[in-house]
Amino acid sequence: MEGLFELFSDPAVLAALATLIVMEVVLGIDNLIFISILSNKLPEGQRQKARRLGIGLALFLRLALLSAIAWLVGLTAPVFDLGFTGALDAHDQPTFETAFSWRDLILIAGGLFLVWKATKEIHHNMDPSPTDDVFDTSRAALGFGAAIVQILLLDLVFSIDSILTAVGMTDHLPVMVVAVLVAVFVMLVAADPLANFINKNPTVVMLALGFLLMIGAVLIADGFGVHVPKGYIYAAMAFSAGVEALNIFARRRREAGSRARNPEGIDGSASH
Repeated sequence: MEGLFELFSDPAVLAALATLIVMEVVLGIDNLIFISILSNKLPEGQRQKARRLGIGLALFLRLALLSAIAWLVGLTAPVFDLGFTGALDAHDQPTFETAFSWRDLILIAGGLFLVWKATKEIHHNMDPSPTDDVFDTSRAALGFGAAIVQILLLDLVFSIDSILTAVGMTDHLPVMVVAVLVAVFVMLVAADPLANFINKNPTVVMLALGFLLMIGAVLIADGFGVHVPKGYIYAAMAFSAGVEALNIFARRRREAGSRARNPEGIDGSASH
């Protein structure tokens, strides 16, 4: 206990902890958006259970990876090399890596899955089937199991990315554990409000799916060694979310004005 007290009384460690918590919360947003969209496709009675289970799995995977941190760091070692040099940039450096580690392969696979899933959901929203809202018992159970499997797969990808980010920012395992616990707690608190907000605003669903497409593309690029600054990604997401918030506010103002002018919902045909 004295060692932990001394560790967390160090201002440099506290600064690293605060920075890491912010980073982990931001990285957790990607995970949470996917969980929210997927859980909203389940029957209403199963949605909260799926979200709780998905976030619980995310916490378990992150803590398990922290306990096996030496093995995790080893995932960054190259496992094979394509043996050729890609196109060169202005500084005569390869524009992408030809040596791939297990981390790279996991990020590429996760990115491809996200792109496939987001594209499929966008197509579903553009051309919905009339039977999509009908759930029988067997189909609901299958849907819940499939949702948990997909959440688990993406939890693994996001957890590896999250813990490797933590390893790159601090050498102190207790600091990493505290940051992960705080980030997952924030995910747990935000899960229901975010999922309900997405469910009640259909245009936000398309925006969130667009975010997943972008995140998937970034994961694939990262796997090929093309590192896109995360600040650019989250700035674009924040700007898009701000524009959508203005659209929602304007739409609600118009609806409120319409109700004020016609409080009983009487249209022109009512008088006939």
